[in-house]
Amino acid sequence: MKKIPFSPPDITQAEIDAVVEVLKSGWITSGPKTKEFEEKIADFCETEKALTLSSATAGLELVLKAFDIKEGDEIITTPYTYTATSSVSLHRGIKPKYVDVKKDTFLIDIDKLKEAITPKTKAIYTVDFAGVPVDYDAVRKVLKDLNREDIIFVSDSAHSFGAKYKGRRVGSQADFHIFSFHAVKNLTTAEGGAITFNDNNFKGREDLYKSLKLETLHGQSKDALSKMKAGAWRYDVVTDGNKCNMTDIMSAMGLVQLERYEGMLKKREEIFDTYTEALKEKDWAIIPFKKEENTETSYHLYPLRIKGFTEDQRNKVIEILAEKEIATNVHFIPLPLLSVYKNLGYKIEDYPNAYAEYSNEISVPVYSKLSVEDAKYVVSELIKAVESVIK
Repeated sequence: MKKIPFSPPDITQAEIDAVVEVLKSGWITSGPKTKEFEEKIADFCETEKALTLSSATAGLELVLKAFDIKEGDEIITTPYTYTATSSVSLHRGIKPKYVDVKKDTFLIDIDKLKEAITPKTKAIYTVDFAGVPVDYDAVRKVLKDLNREDIIFVSDSAHSFGAKYKGRRVGSQADFHIFSFHAVKNLTTAEGGAITFNDNNFKGREDLYKSLKLETLHGQSKDALSKMKAGAWRYDVVTDGNKCNMTDIMSAMGLVQLERYEGMLKKREEIFDTYTEALKEKDWAIIPFKKEENTETSYHLYPLRIKGFTEDQRNKVIEILAEKEIATNVHFIPLPLLSVYKNLGYKIEDYPNAYAEYSNEISVPVYSKLSVEDAKYVVSELIKAVESVIK
């Protein structure tokens, strides 16, 4: 019996060698490798600036702090996401306003988004679920039509590093894109994330990159590398910053991953296509989005939905596959079903489209180390499991 994990990291000897080189260098925290990684991310995403961090979550919260969005302000987002998209608002004393996903999609309903905006709205956090970009231009149009281009548009792009929107890599379309490099992501630095943006003078800032960098290092006026130079010990603390910088150890991994990334994406696409080829004639299979003229996924997840299935039936399929040592997952449990959000008064009944997507969704393994042969085995066992439950 083959054992198929859900999403192991794709680490080669090249990443190991790069990390060892940094360990031997004597400089392991934020330094030259981190700066180089930021520059390479900006190049890859076709954006002016990239700032690396210890996590995507840190990036999501950093934007709120940098622009003093706090209790009394309003943030709009979607309930169909991981908790990080919302918990950062809670940290700032804000109870987020949720807009349901569009029917039969995993993405925020832009028509309902328009209706949700109020004079108190300061930021909108959309989510690129499974690597599929939101229609960024449609969000921009909503803000323009309402004369509310003052609202900060943040894309939680944790899943969509390498995805395309209207011929360009995701990273420059919203005011800020936040990427994740967690261990299960397409490109990994073990933990980690990045913010990308185009306007370094956004909202009148003299040097937004510099001010955001300060926020990642306790608000200290000198980073550790500058401070360690002989005689350069004196520093100031100019804001009550966080501590969420990326290290050179992580960046060394990221630089190698980025060199390999186009090939890794192609392997993910091959797995994606293997599943779709096997499932396309099954009338019970709702095939995930791949690409169209304007948009292409990053192939982060293969979120298969099973037509007519209940939550219990979906769970049974997961159990059958687990007995075969095939690991699957569910993305995501909508936030109103989780205790912290229930206790804040959210009810899943208010978000019927989100529940409908969740109740019959199974995330099937997609990763660059998975062979096509193993993908064929996975989808064969998946078909058997679903059809045994249908009977």
